[in-house]
Amino acid sequence: MLRFQKTYFILTIILFLIEVFIAIYINDSIIRPYVGDFLVVMLIYCFIQTFFKFPVIKLAVGVLLFAYVIEVLQYFNLVDRLGLGGSRIARIIIGSSFEWIDLVAYTLGILVVIGIEKLQYPIAYSKGEQAN
Repeated sequence: MLRFQKTYFILTIILFLIEVFIAIYINDSIIRPYVGDFLVVMLIYCFIQTFFKFPVIKLAVGVLLFAYVIEVLQYFNLVDRLGLGGSRIARIIIGSSFEWIDLVAYTLGILVVIGIEKLQYPIAYSKGEQAN
């Protein structure tokens, strides 16, 4: 189950750098809030697939549920409850405002992951196996 997958590692680094770029340099009403959320589930998926060999659908659903839980915790002001309200980094990483449309962005991001995995590994995908 434990492994190192170079392709996923490279994708993780690229997605992370894009996310950092968005967080630092983009302050608009579309890319930062929605494209960042769309990409973050891909980032988490690729990071986990770098080191572990999980079936595509199981991991994709797990990442999606994790993103949903974080979003719900934003609804309950988790950052403030943890006493991190004054931390810009905590507000960026955890988030500080709940939005229903974020759930849509996460879902679309995971659907893209599943679609790419299905195109990349159609035989393994159809058998419910893990991606290589």
